[in-house]
Amino acid sequence: MSVRIAPSILSADFAALGDGIAAVERGGADLIHVDVMDGHFVPNITIGPAVVRAIRRVTKLPLDVHLMIMDPDRFIDAFAEAGAAMISVHVEVLPHLHRTVHAVKALGVQAGVVLNPATPIVALEQIAGDVDYVLVMSVNPGFGGQAFIPRSESKVRDVRALLDRAGNAAPVEIDGGIDSATAPRVGAAGARIQVAGAAIFHTSDPERATRELKAAAQSALASPTAR
Repeated sequence: MSVRIAPSILSADFAALGDGIAAVERGGADLIHVDVMDGHFVPNITIGPAVVRAIRRVTKLPLDVHLMIMDPDRFIDAFAEAGAAMISVHVEVLPHLHRTVHAVKALGVQAGVVLNPATPIVALEQIAGDVDYVLVMSVNPGFGGQAFIPRSESKVRDVRALLDRAGNAAPVEIDGGIDSATAPRVGAAGARIQVAGAAIFHTSDPERATRELKAAAQSALASPTAR
């Protein structure tokens, strides 16, 4: 049992993105998290498949692509072709979520479903047995560097319980406000993939920050209450 750390390039220096990715690799990062925003579903615009393709050339780590966009069905093929190993989509924008999840899987990519802070986990009940992972947002999506929403810990526990009832060992991922203080708490709650942006890339030493964050997250697993 371990926690995987996924540094989010949303907080990286895009003028030196390759160097930043190399630093977190040396620090023990397990994934590279890529936040894709369209300016409609969230109030920000970030990157597209071309940047994912460029990142794929400079790292061997799996690319964890989070689609914060209104019409993900139009773009899953392009992101898969660009090199995404994981693609997550928001339940809030998809009336045919089952179809989208299986379309992602058909591309040979792990399919995740994302819940915004105000979205209840009941939205996952009919898809819980099909997903490869569930991403719990612990901030409202759109910007990096936001404060962690405390009730997210209980939401992680509830999602873990829902997946267990469905007979699905898929991991719970968490994104938003993850740092050395919150990482152990969400790890104990059951978050086995932890996304961190500012806590890593807004430091003077992203390599060291990655290593320290991973150690903090792993420390929670020794707790008898860890899920």
